[in-house]
Amino acid sequence: MFAALAVVALLTVQDPPPAADMDGTWSVDLATDPAQPYYQPMNLTLKADGVVTGDFYNSRIEAGRWKRQHGRLCVSFRTTDGAGPYHTAACLSGDHVEGQTWAEHRNFVFIWRADRPS
Repeated sequence: MFAALAVVALLTVQDPPPAADMDGTWSVDLATDPAQPYYQPMNLTLKADGVVTGDFYNSRIEAGRWKRQHGRLCVSFRTTDGAGPYHTAACLSGDHVEGQTWAEHRNFVFIWRADRPS
């Protein structure tokens, strides 16, 4: 019985996707109304040492990190608009990225989705 459960557990654990799957250009939909899409670019480079570089919404990524764990590949980073920081966390979900951005100085959390540009 224990051996059978161990086999089932091993079969259900998925390896996280490689970092290269999240590298590159993404088109982030920041629309508040689905009928009026509002796309902004996100460019990510996931380095072997766990650092993320690039830009999001035309702002350079600062203090970016990435990790593969529990079957997921995720990034976290900070950008700024000159008035204050934006903290972003996002994970690869199949062929797209799902994320959220918090701007304390603007009093909002924004939930978004990014796809590869066509």
